Amino acid sequence: MACIIIRFGVGINAAPFGAGSQASAKVTMSKPASEPSETITGAEAVVEMLRAHGVEIIFGLCGDTSLPFYDALARLPHGMRHILTRDERSAAYMADGYARVSGKVGVCEGPSGGGATYILPGLAEANESSVPVLGINSDISVASRGRYALTALDQGALMRPVTKWNAVLDRSSDIPQIFRTAFKQMTTARPGAAHIALPFDVQNGAVDRADVFGDEAFGRYPAERVAPDPTCLDRAAKLLCEAAHPLFICGGGAVIASAEPELLELAERLSAPVATTISGKGSISEEHPLAVGVVGSNGGTPETRALVDQADLIVFVGCRAGSVTTERWRHPVPGKVKVIHLDVDPAVMGVNYAAEVALVSDAKLTLSALNKALATVRRPLEASAVERAQEQKFAKFHALAESHDKPIKPERVIAALAQALDPDAIVAADAGTPCPYLSAYYQLRGSGRRFFSNRAHGALGYSLPAAIGAHFARPQVKCVSVMGDGSFGFACGEIETAARYRLPITFIVISNATYGWIKAGQKSGYGQRYFAVDFGTTDHAAVAAAFGVKRPSLVDIVCQPLHEAKAPVSEWIA
Repeated sequence: MACIIIRFGVGINAAPFGAGSQASAKVTMSKPASEPSETITGAEAVVEMLRAHGVEIIFGLCGDTSLPFYDALARLPHGMRHILTRDERSAAYMADGYARVSGKVGVCEGPSGGGATYILPGLAEANESSVPVLGINSDISVASRGRYALTALDQGALMRPVTKWNAVLDRSSDIPQIFRTAFKQMTTARPGAAHIALPFDVQNGAVDRADVFGDEAFGRYPAERVAPDPTCLDRAAKLLCEAAHPLFICGGGAVIASAEPELLELAERLSAPVATTISGKGSISEEHPLAVGVVGSNGGTPETRALVDQADLIVFVGCRAGSVTTERWRHPVPGKVKVIHLDVDPAVMGVNYAAEVALVSDAKLTLSALNKALATVRRPLEASAVERAQEQKFAKFHALAESHDKPIKPERVIAALAQALDPDAIVAADAGTPCPYLSAYYQLRGSGRRFFSNRAHGALGYSLPAAIGAHFARPQVKCVSVMGDGSFGFACGEIETAARYRLPITFIVISNATYGWIKAGQKSGYGQRYFAVDFGTTDHAAVAAAFGVKRPSLVDIVCQPLHEAKAPVSEWIA
């Protein structure tokens, strides 16, 4: 059955397609029918191609092989803003945070050699999280390949496993087509990361100006939406009608597709509870009576797990049903519950659960179509099971959050943060202590991307730079980074970046002088044989002050470590 693809074009200053906005049919690609033959340099062509795709912010770090590109950025009236970072990995994480919050492609850049190896972790995280981030690394000249040039590296082979698409440029004239392909690859089907290696002499070569054009629609995601197969849609609607206790489990794909209004309408129509993964947090306001909260081994609780086990039909929406979400494929129990799987990526279908119906399509279009198919269905709201589960879950939480024990319990930190922030605030959480506690107990008072964490690989040092990127995406709202002290050590150089740009971000450091997640795993599974997990204490506020950030912009909290706490974690090795 042929799929139906629907294109959405938006202007550079338009809001991302989502609730309350209208899709525009306007296409901004333009190539003059006749134009004087004229050439520009490859570096100038790169700048113009970024501008043509609606790029507004570039995060990056300078290097000698990048000099032509930097000079073009300095000379041309492109209107883009370059944010100088202190580390290429941080530049990639900033681009990631920017893309998640803005709905636009995040762009990062760095030099050759070590710059490429440093930028790779951020591209790997973005790609696995279905976040469109374009990484550009300058490179040694094509003419210098194979001659032991300083910083020589096979960037194509390096980046291929961790990106959706990548290319190494050999000719200046290929720049326009390569960049058009990169943007299209990043923002269509399952979004992902792309990488382009930009050799020094390619930056200096000639490009025909007439070839330099782009389609701004591919600067946002999803740029194209795939409609569901009508036969599969009918089967899914029938299953939903027949189910006595359907339950939705929403991953990051629901938020990426801006499918929150359609999800809410369908859930209320069926009186079906809505659970989320960590990445799917924001699919529904967690104050809604049908909102279960996060499920799984990281951020889930016995109460949320029980709701999953009670369902007779599970609808995975933009969710791969991975090990963390399903607690190693035990909840839901395979074969004992019917499954509808909705995802834009056909590769996830049937991997972990046999689906009664596989809907390979866009979440927003599909949920909208299901609402139309079930237009005559309107079940009365029955949320007593969810209400009981929430009461039990938060009764345990508040008993700990109200404690004045020292060191401070993590629950108390989350309660204070929730009280201090307004509903529109954005919270970026690092792995370790922040992620499970914020996932489980920080209730979002609205839908959309208001909370995120790096769930693909969980590398430490993500939250601080990602929060900087998120601020540039949505500067009008409060942005908070919550990290452990282990993560602080990975990324503290970017405190200077925040100070230099006078960013109104609050950084919260959970201090306990240990790599807490690993220590908790050593306690639970290895007889408390603690090895190489404890490090010295640091006055993080003093470090921040040395970079120019004063209290209370950085809050250092001496906190109970994970191996001593009652964390919402069912297993430490996922």
